[in-house]
Amino acid sequence: MELKELGETGVMVPEIGLGTWRYRGGVEPLKKGIELGATLIDTAEGYYTEDAIGEAVKGVREKVFIATKVSGRHLGYDNVLRAAEGSLHELGTDYIDLYQIHWPNSSYPMKETMRAMETLINRGIVRFIGVSNFDVEELEEAEAALNHTTIVSNQVLYNLNDRGIEDDLLPYCEKNGITVMAYTPLDDGNLTGSTRLLRSGKMKVLDEISKETGKTSAQVALNWCTSRENVIAIPKSNSIERTIENCGASGWRLSDEQINRLDEAFS
Repeated sequence: MELKELGETGVMVPEIGLGTWRYRGGVEPLKKGIELGATLIDTAEGYYTEDAIGEAVKGVREKVFIATKVSGRHLGYDNVLRAAEGSLHELGTDYIDLYQIHWPNSSYPMKETMRAMETLINRGIVRFIGVSNFDVEELEEAEAALNHTTIVSNQVLYNLNDRGIEDDLLPYCEKNGITVMAYTPLDDGNLTGSTRLLRSGKMKVLDEISKETGKTSAQVALNWCTSRENVIAIPKSNSIERTIENCGASGWRLSDEQINRLDEAFS
C-alpha cells in the first residue's frame, strides 16, 4: 500500500482507506483491509459503525489511523466535547487520530466549534483536526478560527463522474497543505465493472484502460483519484472480496497518457 503525508503533519497514511458510510459488512472486511495495509478507517457519529470499527481494531489499535466526525448538528462547544467522548466510547479507544466536522453549519459560531476542537487536542483526546464538505470560503473561516493548530484534511465528494472540486477547492487544498479525502470515489458503484447496462463512451475508455493495465474498472477509477498529489480515497465495501479489490488500487500507477484519456473522457 502506497502512503501519503496527511496535510503537513509528517504522518503517513495509506492512499486507500476504508470508508464506512452505509457500511453493513461487519468486522471481517475491516480486518482484511487492515491486513492489506488500508489502515485508515473513516467513520462518523452519524454512521453508527464506530462500534464495529472498535471491534475490528482490537489488538492492533496502534497500527490503525481512525478518523471520525462530529455531526454538523452538534457544533456547539459543549456538544463537540460530548460527541467526542461518545465516539471514544463506541470505538473503545482513548484517542481519535483525526476528528472532523462532518459538515459546516452557520448556526454555530465557527470560533466556538474550533475552540472545542483545540480543547480536544490539548486534552490529548484528538491528534489532528479535519473538516468535511467545506468549500474554500468555509475552509478559510475555519482556519482563521484556530489559534495553535491547523486543518489537515477536507473530506469531500470526488470521483471521475463528480469533479467539481477541481475548479478551486482541490487547488486551494494542494496549495495550503490540506489532504483531500475523496468519499464515494466509485460513485456508488457506477464506476465498477458491476454496472454494465449502459456503457457510454466515457465508460468504454475506463474499460479500455482496465484491459491495458490488467486491473478492474474500480481499481482504475480509484487509482485515478490517488494520482492527484494530495488526494487519498476511502471506498466502502461490505465484502472481503471487494475490500481486497479496492486495496489492489494501490501499489501501481496509471501512466500520464492514461490519466489524460480519463480526464478528457470524463470532463
